[in-house]
Amino acid sequence: MADRPELIVPRLETLGLSTARPLVLVDVDEVLGLFMQGFGDFLAGEGLEMRIDRFALFQNIYRPGATEHLEIEAGRKLYEAFFGGHCHEIEPAPGAIDALNRLAKSAEILILSNAPAEAERLRTAWLRQHGLPHPLILNSGPKGPIAAGLVAQTRHRTAFVDDLLPNLDSVADHSPRTATFQHVADLRLRPYAPRSERHPRIDDWAELGDAIEAAVRP
Repeated sequence: MADRPELIVPRLETLGLSTARPLVLVDVDEVLGLFMQGFGDFLAGEGLEMRIDRFALFQNIYRPGATEHLEIEAGRKLYEAFFGGHCHEIEPAPGAIDALNRLAKSAEILILSNAPAEAERLRTAWLRQHGLPHPLILNSGPKGPIAAGLVAQTRHRTAFVDDLLPNLDSVADHSPRTATFQHVADLRLRPYAPRSERHPRIDDWAELGDAIEAAVRP
């Protein structure tokens, strides 16, 4: 088995972030942005359908009239095409922009997204388009290791928001002092999204923003 490449964790100062304030790490897809809605619109342009009947991605892609979902490999290629040219077309999650702007008054915000490397330019442009000047890090795999490396650079309180329990568990395992919150933006996905007692599930951004602020308050 090949060794994994060494994890390189950027310095907060290099990213333009202060270590003198709390740090909040925030996911994009289904947290800041309505990914399933935007990806579904992209699929419609390809003559396909997004039918949300489970908490999954590729297993929700269908050809019109089909009863079996699209082949996983074909779905993966569509996913890559979306991130390569269309990921800036998603809509912000309701209330997310206002909540982050309020949090930014007292905390440093870092966007931590699992997305292909080719999405960096468009994803950064999307953030700027919606008035979010915060730095972006693209990650692959569990988010715990890179989150722990970032959190280790500050003595202040930290928080992490994601929709996926594996990422939330990973951060909680690698950085136990970080407050973790689950948020699922898409109304259609919420009934299918698994929950965990380890991570408060707050699907309203106004309430979530207040909870994060309380968690990182000195």
